[in-house]
Order: sequence, then C-alpha cells, then structure tokens
Amino acid sequence: MTLVFLLISIAVAAFLGAVMKNRWRAGLLLTLSALAVYALQPALPIRGLDFSLPTITLALTALTWLLVTPPEARAWKNNWGAIVLLTGILLTLQLTRFLGFDLPLTASRPPQPGTTLALAAFFALMALLVARFTQPGPGILSAAIFAIIFLFVLLKTPALSLQISLLLRSINGQALTSAAPLDIRWLGFSYIAFRLLHTLRDRQNGRLPAVSLAEFGAYVLFFPTLSAGPIDRIERFVSDLRRPLTLTAADLGEAAQRLMLGLFKKFVLADALALMALNAANASQVRGAGWGWVLLYAYTFQIYFDFSGYSDIAIGLARLMGIKLPENFNAPYAKPNLTQFWNNWHMSLTQWFRAYFFNPLTRALRAGHKNLPAPAIIFLTQVATMLLISLWHGVTFNFALWGLWHGLGLFIHNRWAEAAKTHFTALPARWQTALNIFGALLTFHYVALGWVFFALPEPTDALHFFGLLFGQQG
Repeated sequence: MTLVFLLISIAVAAFLGAVMKNRWRAGLLLTLSALAVYALQPALPIRGLDFSLPTITLALTALTWLLVTPPEARAWKNNWGAIVLLTGILLTLQLTRFLGFDLPLTASRPPQPGTTLALAAFFALMALLVARFTQPGPGILSAAIFAIIFLFVLLKTPALSLQISLLLRSINGQALTSAAPLDIRWLGFSYIAFRLLHTLRDRQNGRLPAVSLAEFGAYVLFFPTLSAGPIDRIERFVSDLRRPLTLTAADLGEAAQRLMLGLFKKFVLADALALMALNAANASQVRGAGWGWVLLYAYTFQIYFDFSGYSDIAIGLARLMGIKLPENFNAPYAKPNLTQFWNNWHMSLTQWFRAYFFNPLTRALRAGHKNLPAPAIIFLTQVATMLLISLWHGVTFNFALWGLWHGLGLFIHNRWAEAAKTHFTALPARWQTALNIFGALLTFHYVALGWVFFALPEPTDALHFFGLLFGQQG
C-alpha cells in the first residue's frame, strides 16, 4: 500500500466509524473491501489480468461461501443485497473502460466486456452447480481445500507461474520473450487463501457459524488486512461486526496511536533502513565482514518495522470501524528463545498453522505411531510446520532452507529446554536475568542469520554471504 492510499483509507475508515449504522456495516465493509481488491491490485504486463484477478477473488469468495453455508442461510431474501453489490461493482468498474479518462480504482483500463462476461458466466455456472449440492460433504470440501492449495502452489512456484505467464501471453498474442514469474502477482491472495481454508476446514469439523454473504465477504476481503494481515477468525470477526458500533474516546485514541505508530514504523524507520538493508545487489558488492553485518542488521530491523508497521495500521484502521483485529507482533526480537520468538512474530500466522497443521499432525503421529519416540514426533512436526510456513512465502529452495533453519532451531531449543529443566530452575534471580539476556542475544542473532536465506534469492549467494560475515573476504 502506498502512503496516499493509506491516508485515504484512514479518512474513509474514520468517516464510516462516525456514520455507519449496524444494519449497514456488513454491506458497506463488503463494498469498500471489494473496491480495494481492484484498487490495490498492481498493474501487470499481461493484458486484462490485473482486472481479472480481483474478479476471480470475488468469485472465489462467493463460491466458498456457498460451500460452507447451510441451505437455510443461503436464502435470497437475506443475501440479495450482497449479490447485487458484488455484481454492481464488477459491472460498474467494467464500464469505466468507456470513460474518456482513467479512474484510480483499477490498475489499468478494464479488458473488453466479452472477456469479463465470459469470466462472470463461468463462475455463475460454477455457483449454480455448487448450489445444487445443498449439503456439501467431506469430499467436496476436501476438493475445494485441495484446489485452493493447488492454486497457491501455482502462484508461489516461479517455474509454474512462468508457465502460466507464457500461456496467457500466448492467448493474448503478446510477446513470449518478456514472460516472467512476477507477471502473475495476485494481490492479497496469500491472506485470502488462509481465510478461505480456515472456513472450509471449520465447516468440515462442524465449527463454522452460519453467516450471510455480506458478512462472509467483509471478513474474507476486509481491506485493512488484504496485503499484510493479521489473519483473523471468522467467528471473532463476525461477533464484532454484529455488535452495535459505539466508538468511545478511548477507542479513537487507541486507533490513532496505532495508526501513528504504524505509519512511523513503515514510512520512516523501515523505508530508511531499506536504503542499506541486505539484498541481492548490495550483497555482492560488500567486501568486509563489518559492512556485511551492517547490511544484515539493517534488513533484520527493516523487515520487522515494515511488517509490524503494516499490522499496526491494519489494527488501527479496523478499530475505527469497530473491529478488533488480533495482535500480530509482541517485541519478538527481545524474547529469550526461539520458541518465544515464534510465539510473538506474526502471531496470527503461527497460531493458524498451530491450529490447522501442527496440532493435528502431532495428534495423528501419536495415535498412529505409538512406538515413535517423543523427540522424533517433535522433530517431524516442528520441521514440517516451519517448512510449510517458509513455502507459504514462496516455493523456492532458499525459502525452504529458511524453514529448515528455524525448524531445526526450534527442535534444538526444545531438547535444550527439556534437559535444562533440572539445572537452571533454582538459580538466583540475577543469574536468571543474565541467562535471559544471553538467550535474547543468541536468539536475535540466530533469527538475523536466518534472514540471509530470506533476503537472498539464491542459496549460493546466501552461503557466500555467510562466509563474508565470518571473516572470508569477498
């Protein structure tokens, strides 16, 4: 998000918080969030794609709502408004193609109406077919989960996204030589996918509350969280949405504080640190270990201030509209061990993986492999979880190495903590404090070194930079 867009969002959120009535909230938030899906989508070199991807986002949201909603909650009289809103937004934005000037609501001029109508007709047919299954069984829900994961893998694997770019360019009659994986940049899909998977899985387990299409769409597309989270749960979000909106002076003060803090973190601290933070270009130009550590420290704090700044902004924006998003960061670099670091870094993501992958996998291994030693189960679950978290950022070798780095670190800390229980519990307070300080410094540098895999796209570049940090001259 640009600073201009964020300032407009703050003004809009403050206005809505002042004028919204409870019965209009879901519809208004759905309208604004659907428009934001189009407005935030970056321009893409493939013709029409930066309009088609937001359209597919709206369609996937509606289709998933059909799958997870009981028949009695799909009644036309309760959901016609949301259907009209989404259809009206699509058609209105499509018609802007015929204006004599461009509006800032789409990244580029919308494609020919035939393309949009064909896409809309395809998803309308899918919706009719889905609606025929009034009680989607476990097989259909599992197929939907697999489809979203498959789509995610296609987008996050550079080799596969390059093939998609080549295919779309061929269909459009565009030059194939310019194709690149970044041609397929689908804004917000990483976070939208988690929300869709959460609702599908909870529907399978019978834990999902019945919600209207407007409520579901407002949750999935909620514009403050599109690009950087946090990842909320639908039952908590909808409870806030249905609660009468009564903003107090304390609410407004807290929202203003979070917004100011977030803007300062992102546009002052993070953007300043980005000028010297580690990247592929400057990593190859550094010749001394001292400057190497400067680049690494700059990146370590830049990624924190950037990400936590966006989270603060999202929390502040949501608070202006009566939504209390979950916290996402809690001084992670000050924690004395790697387990506590991950309990306080991107907390909504780690809690999601804990609930939907780590805990079920642990239970399955304990139940199905009773002779498997506890350390082996801990190793498998921690490494597998961190690998999945890393591959969520991108299905590449360097991200996988970053995940292995943290998975192994968590396992080593777990074994150390287990062995140290009997040795360090009775230490004097000053020794406990010293150990915590040492642990925080050790954890911080372990995490910082892990960012090398994250910042540099090639493993060979990462290994070269490790050598530079520890005295091997470039």
